[in-house]
Amino acid sequence: MAISRSRKEDLVAQYVDLLEASNGISIVRTQGMSVPRVQTLRKVILDAGGQYVVAKNTLITKAMEQKGWIVPEELLAGPTGIVFGKDNFPGVVKAILGHIKDVDLPEEQFSLSGGVLGGSDIFGADRVEAISNMPTLPELQAQILGLLVQPAQNLVSVLHAANGGIVNVLQAADTQVLNVLQAWLQKREQEGAA
Repeated sequence: MAISRSRKEDLVAQYVDLLEASNGISIVRTQGMSVPRVQTLRKVILDAGGQYVVAKNTLITKAMEQKGWIVPEELLAGPTGIVFGKDNFPGVVKAILGHIKDVDLPEEQFSLSGGVLGGSDIFGADRVEAISNMPTLPELQAQILGLLVQPAQNLVSVLHAANGGIVNVLQAADTQVLNVLQAWLQKREQEGAA
């Protein structure tokens, strides 16, 4: 069934918007998957912060060219689905690989064949696993926050230790003064008794 020119332009515009919101895309091959399995996969991808679309290769190519992304022509052959990573591409890939493992999807039905990372780095199926091991955006934020908070925690610890040291010195000084006063009183009492 032919798609009208205006519909093609709308789809290219949608793909451009998705590319603008993405820091990576993965190209997938699906064959023989049931509709419920595809819907479950779409939900997994959506929950991870991505979006899955089945796209005509010519239209996704035009969108990538408009955005200045490298077009992985060798990956865009035959029926393809595109997973847009939005702002958490490693997390989306990790979720997909986890889902494939959990439901034991055969490679003939679903496979990640590669994609484009950051608009300029084409990767093949061999790097999909490596990308899934990259820290996700929330993990990176937590690491950066940890780096920012650590010096403050160290400062608080030093101040707390210094404060404790001052209290100990003052308590020791109080005890020594009290001991001296008691010794003086005892000496006065002994002198008065004599």
